[in-house]
Amino acid sequence: MRYLTLPDGERIPALGLGTWMMGEQGSRGPDIIAALCHGLGLGMSLIDTAEMYGNGGAEELVGKTIAGRRDQVFLVSKVLPQNATRKGAVLACEKSLKRLHTDRIDLYLLHWRGNVPLTETIEAFVTLRQAGKIRHWGVSNFDLADMEELWALPEGKECASNQVLYNPGRRGVEFDLLPALRKRGLPMMAYSPLEQGRLLGKKALKELAQQRGVTSAQIAIAWVLRQDGVMTIPKAARASHLDENLAALDLKLSSEELALLDAAFPPPRKKIALALL
Repeated sequence: MRYLTLPDGERIPALGLGTWMMGEQGSRGPDIIAALCHGLGLGMSLIDTAEMYGNGGAEELVGKTIAGRRDQVFLVSKVLPQNATRKGAVLACEKSLKRLHTDRIDLYLLHWRGNVPLTETIEAFVTLRQAGKIRHWGVSNFDLADMEELWALPEGKECASNQVLYNPGRRGVEFDLLPALRKRGLPMMAYSPLEQGRLLGKKALKELAQQRGVTSAQIAIAWVLRQDGVMTIPKAARASHLDENLAALDLKLSSEELALLDAAFPPPRKKIALALL
């Protein structure tokens, strides 16, 4: 496993387990739990979830997954913006903790910006941390202007991470957001590195994967992880896919291969609004 360092010095895996679109009604709960347990066994001890995923269903599956091994896991969850008031975020966190069957969340994120002032949300996060219910807090889907507004607040420097969409087809963050995060030593957590599977059929990825004897998914994940200060949380509900994801950590792309991918997925040459899924 490769590790990144949070601003306070804590090390966390660069490759974790995403749970977006898990826990939906009628989903294969036992199969998902088995896959997540397999991922933990491979060393992917970072699990990302949210109160929104499956209306809490994903958190319930994660809670069953980490039962008896909570101390081995770095647990990330997120609060919806409409719940991110002083009292609302505390209540939402307590509900998440109940679904997760744990007494603490390691990293608690504001899922995206809403109408609640940032100062109010941060007050709630500070309260939760002082109570021991969360260990770190951060944000998700924040562009550079949002981060600058956050950093200008008294407690803004305590933000531990920003989770954003990043993959070969969504490179806007490279222009200004990623350099700014890297300058402050703030790791970026990339979600949907495979664009929910839509990238896998792209010609450039398929051809390069064939040349290297690997999968398109491995090329895409290795491409994301080539960046300093970037971790990623691909969703995988099958043990075989998790094995493939782990092997991507050892896949080094050459300068020639990166140039081919740049030609297929051009890097940004100007400011681009933050992409969302």
